Amino acid sequence: MRYDITKPTAPKMPTLGKGTECIKLLLSQASKDMHEPLVPMLFPPLGAHISGAEFQYPDLTWQEPTGLMANLVADSGCNKGQLSYLVEAICRDFREHDKSELAKIEAWQRLPKSNDKPARPEVALFFPPADCTRAAFIQNGIALEKFGGRTQYLNMPEVEMADGLCGGHKQVSHMLRNIYDVKRAGALRATDGGVTGDPMLRVCLTLSATPFSVRKFYERELHNGTFGRMVFSYKSRTSRDGRIPRLGKFTDEFYQKLDEYLARLGSCKGRFIIRPLNKLTDRLAQDIASLADLTDDDILWDMSKRALHSAWKAGCILWVLNNQTFSKAIADTVEWLVFRDIWSKMQVFADMLGKDADPTNEAQRRGPKNMLDSLPDTFNEAQLEALRLEIGKSKEGTSGQLRKWLFRKFITYSAQTGLYTKTEEYLKQ
Repeated sequence: MRYDITKPTAPKMPTLGKGTECIKLLLSQASKDMHEPLVPMLFPPLGAHISGAEFQYPDLTWQEPTGLMANLVADSGCNKGQLSYLVEAICRDFREHDKSELAKIEAWQRLPKSNDKPARPEVALFFPPADCTRAAFIQNGIALEKFGGRTQYLNMPEVEMADGLCGGHKQVSHMLRNIYDVKRAGALRATDGGVTGDPMLRVCLTLSATPFSVRKFYERELHNGTFGRMVFSYKSRTSRDGRIPRLGKFTDEFYQKLDEYLARLGSCKGRFIIRPLNKLTDRLAQDIASLADLTDDDILWDMSKRALHSAWKAGCILWVLNNQTFSKAIADTVEWLVFRDIWSKMQVFADMLGKDADPTNEAQRRGPKNMLDSLPDTFNEAQLEALRLEIGKSKEGTSGQLRKWLFRKFITYSAQTGLYTKTEEYLKQ
């Protein structure tokens, strides 16, 4: 594995080379300290531009690059607002479309009230306002389904705004899971005009929050699947250097280049199998399984599977942006996205995940513990058992963990000495 998420420092972003030029272009308008935190946040607005395309996941299902949800987490005053500037640049075409749609409503409202006044025109907004209510959100989903199955994109500067979108905090879990899984809204209603209100949810979503507010918002969603479906990008507090970060100038040349990339997304139609991306995804699935075995952490394993799925969708978007061509830089970026998401979740929620975690120590450690790294190169079963007890795990799991490490060729066993030894292959990782 290239990235060690057991450390408090963030996985270093790979060089953005051939195939990731659109991401480089967008980052040119952000301050350098925000480059890595912003990259995972760019895929929901970019993915919302693809309509009418499906990609085959390694499990052989066909999936649209919608349902992408990402949450930027940083302390107050740490430049989270730069995301909105980039979002507005990416979604300029959405704004133009919505402007013409809203003009229909304004014209209808100006008509005098009478018995023969036409029915309120149906509008389909690509980029609804951040304070969109649940009723308006569902209504817009119905219109977008009739429009051809378009994706609506929402950017919420405060995570609590999702409560309004979902109809209250108790409905957040259900709604966000339906968005990620691209399911029906589950909001069927009977009205005077008939039965309505159950559109397919094609939605991409970005949120921003401080560590305090995001922990409070997700505290009851950590073990029901909602938490794992959300991509997190955490920016730790930086030193007080006294410099005000600089944004880009968003020149005409920048917009011209950006529009060329957006046109590639908009024109992508049909079904595609990106074989090198799927091969990479299969390999990363093995890597995260190995990581879960090294840490003996089922929660890590569960959340990692969805982190991989979200990164795969980002890889599909990068492939389209690169004229439907895969590259090493795309592969490197997809791999990094997986581990940055997992690392971010552990940084912010480590002490809240798992009932056997010590809140004080876990908050300082901020991540899963690679137990094999904590053992000498040659060790016995009793040493692993003592280590498991030290970090709050049961001694009954010792034998099972040793079997997994032997299966993955992390260690070998000598029947003569009764000792386990780390393999050269593991030590070279």
